[in-house]
Amino acid sequence: MFKALKTLGRYIMLMGRTFSRPERMRMYIKQFIKEVDQLGVNSVGIVLLISFFIGAVITIQIKLNIESPWMPRWTVGYVTREIMLLEFSSSIMCLILAGKVGSNIASELGTMRVTQQIDALEIMGVNSASYLILPKIVALVIFIPVLVTFSIFAGLIGAFATCWLGGIMTATNLEFGIQYSFVEWYVWCGIIKSFFFAFIIASVSAFFGYTVEGGSIEVGKASTDAVVSSSVLILFSDLILTKLLMG
Repeated sequence: MFKALKTLGRYIMLMGRTFSRPERMRMYIKQFIKEVDQLGVNSVGIVLLISFFIGAVITIQIKLNIESPWMPRWTVGYVTREIMLLEFSSSIMCLILAGKVGSNIASELGTMRVTQQIDALEIMGVNSASYLILPKIVALVIFIPVLVTFSIFAGLIGAFATCWLGGIMTATNLEFGIQYSFVEWYVWCGIIKSFFFAFIIASVSAFFGYTVEGGSIEVGKASTDAVVSSSVLILFSDLILTKLLMG
């Protein structure tokens, strides 16, 4: 318990340094653009690929498992849409990104710490926490909702692909189910949750990487701890946010 409180205190103190006023805005903007490309744009491919196949698999599974003469044919499209909007494209996709992006952030900052690059920045009078961490947080908070939107569309395209290529049902029935009783708020719920998840991924991973003590072995351990902690916090916050937004 004491160790957990100590870690929480160190995290809050680090975030206090991170969100201090930037010293040179041009330098931060340049770093921000770099982080958007490295953390956000480079993740578009894997998000589209995973979402496409998950959308296709969900459609096939729903069609096979709830097929009944008492069930309308468009139910498959309706259930697929709800799964993609309410849980997969926001929560599950952010868990996947915690593994990809979170480990990237933790290992990058951890390597800088053990090679004394962060110490060099401190000696030069630069607020290393703000310079290194703040652009990552801002980049992810801005770009992950975009990835969530891409994930929704890719999942629905994957669902239609099972109709066009697999022939498991007609695209007309799937389209009717996707449009049936559509609630726009569900899309906004996913986007709102993704803002919180993005902050958790960036800040927690940066904390574990920035506070590494030791050598290269500790960098690997910090990367693992960052992914595990981010994933647990995402699941916990998902429970709370779903209750607040949908309750």
